[in-house]
Amino acid sequence: MNFQDELKKRTEEIEAVLKSYLPREEGFAKTMAQAMNYSVLAGGKRLRPMLILETCRMFGGEDKLAYPFMAAMEMIHTHSLVHDDLPALDNDDYRRGRLTTHKVYGEAMGVLSGVALLNYAYEVMLTAFDLAEDEKARARVIKALKVMSHKTGLYGMLGGQSVDVENDGKPMSREMINYIYENKTSALIEGSMMAGAILGGASAEEVAVVEKAASGIGLAFQIQDDILDVTSTAEELGKPIHSDEKNHKTTYVTLMGIEKASQQVAELSEEAVKLLEGLNKKNEFLFTLVKELVGRRK
Repeated sequence: MNFQDELKKRTEEIEAVLKSYLPREEGFAKTMAQAMNYSVLAGGKRLRPMLILETCRMFGGEDKLAYPFMAAMEMIHTHSLVHDDLPALDNDDYRRGRLTTHKVYGEAMGVLSGVALLNYAYEVMLTAFDLAEDEKARARVIKALKVMSHKTGLYGMLGGQSVDVENDGKPMSREMINYIYENKTSALIEGSMMAGAILGGASAEEVAVVEKAASGIGLAFQIQDDILDVTSTAEELGKPIHSDEKNHKTTYVTLMGIEKASQQVAELSEEAVKLLEGLNKKNEFLFTLVKELVGRRK
């Protein structure tokens, strides 16, 4: 398997799925739709929808049932980035190599389009019921919806975001940083992989293993993000570097240093792959993808 070729192929597939679910740019709310689509189509790794698809495939599920969840998860993730970039939060001008949504459409539309993306994501996920062919498939859709709702709300992404904002610029303990990372970042990775597993027909025990592996992947991903904020370039990342330092944020790098933080990333990723391989399900691309996240430069 040529991983880079397969990655390109899957990313193109996901782009096509995303575009098929985007709102139409028409009517009086045309500007809102344009702002939503501008932020979603800004590029990115498409990691979360990819994890949904590949985990679903690992358990032998049908791709089409995963499509609405893939599009919705990318909308939810994008909504969080649009709001992260707002002047009230990180106040960033660039994201994924181009101007942030609020710099193009104004702060008010930045707020509104972010909220609209979050709401629209649930509209899209509900269309999965139209694709479910029997009661068993519909039951899986319901379970996946519950997971997605939980992992993206107060007890997941938004909860972690609130604690991050509330403690911005303040010294933080390792325990608090873990809470923020586990919720703000890991929760979306967990939600993605758990939803994929559920849609693929995984048992409750298998979903629990997937959740544990995804938690480690999410934490490793965020620590690597901290490292890249210090070691990468603005051109590579497509956004400003040293933003954590600028915003006086406590990170794994400020607590542990780059070397120990990098070691932590490697250990977490290795453990996650072991957990997934222990399920005795085959998906070479998924396992390689997790390993590749360790050495990413953007």
